Amino acid sequence: MAETKKKLENPFVHEGYEGPDYFCDRTEETEKAISYLENGVNITLVSPRKIGKTGLIKHIFHHISAKNKETICLYIDIFSTKNQHEFVQLLGQAVVQEVVNSSKSAFQRALERISWLKPTISVDPLTGTPNFSVSIEPSHSEISIQNIFKYLNDSKHEVFIAIDEFQTIVDYPEKGTEALLRSYIQFLSNVHFIFSGSKQHLMYEMFGSPKRPFYQSTAMMSLAPLHEEIYYTFAEDLLRARNGHIEQSLFHDLYQRFDGWTWYMQSVLNRLFLLSRNVTDGSQITEALLSILADRGAQYESFITLLSDNQLKLLKAIASEGRVEQPTSNEFIKKHDLPAASSAKSALTFLLDHELVYRDGTAYIVYDRFMQLWLKRLFG
Repeated sequence: MAETKKKLENPFVHEGYEGPDYFCDRTEETEKAISYLENGVNITLVSPRKIGKTGLIKHIFHHISAKNKETICLYIDIFSTKNQHEFVQLLGQAVVQEVVNSSKSAFQRALERISWLKPTISVDPLTGTPNFSVSIEPSHSEISIQNIFKYLNDSKHEVFIAIDEFQTIVDYPEKGTEALLRSYIQFLSNVHFIFSGSKQHLMYEMFGSPKRPFYQSTAMMSLAPLHEEIYYTFAEDLLRARNGHIEQSLFHDLYQRFDGWTWYMQSVLNRLFLLSRNVTDGSQITEALLSILADRGAQYESFITLLSDNQLKLLKAIASEGRVEQPTSNEFIKKHDLPAASSAKSALTFLLDHELVYRDGTAYIVYDRFMQLWLKRLFG
């Protein structure tokens, strides 16, 4: 991952990674992760979504690559995969893409070695950009995983692989995927892993239960929100470099509103920069939030039509309160005219399973903080 040389017009990145100049802090976490990985210790990184987990992984890979240009860093997000076959296709495609990014001669030699992945090249008809994919027979998934890891381990490079939303493998129809991966990974000397996930209870069980294949096989790391003072200095410095400014009291209000969760903060700061680089009044933050909600309104309207009446009622009730410690208590049910406790409990289980509601410590919150604001404005 080469360091970006371009200067972004809008410095508040909320999608992807644009280099260390646009990445706030995480110095301690970055140094700790690199130390573990370089000393042969794999990592399990656990945090809720939208708090900066993926950005940290790519920041770690940036620094590893900067120290040694010969290292290979692969990142895959398996959240959308449904089975072991899709997992190995995604991993294989990442390997082929890495090979493609190397020199032409190296590409040709490597393709001969990984022909079992059946890499194919097509050209985007509009842009002319080459697209790379792999074709793997579903019945060959297990041997393909073994071959990929062997190919990487036998290469002359240190390899670092981040598998994001790793808990997804629990839902694969092939129930032995955990054990299969562990059986290969434990013997890899040149391939190091970051197993990242947002479903905390599943991740802690996968890596902390003696009954599971990955039990105590990694160093556990978690992410807390960025420190407010550090985050404010970062934001103010970026604004001042572009003749802008944000009042610290307004930044504090924004930080409190979203509990410092990075993606929401960056999204609002990005929109504020778009509307006005000098933020001196709370009405400017309100304008930015309304603009974001307007962009997402149609998506949210479409989504809530998929919920049952009980599920939507409970979601609206939690959104109206912000944080709810006992959403199935008689007091809460009566206050919000919810169905009986058994129905409310069933609705809560659905909302948790589908990550519409998240348990933050002792309280429940709507996972998508912009949706929470949208629901509260629409339904009070």
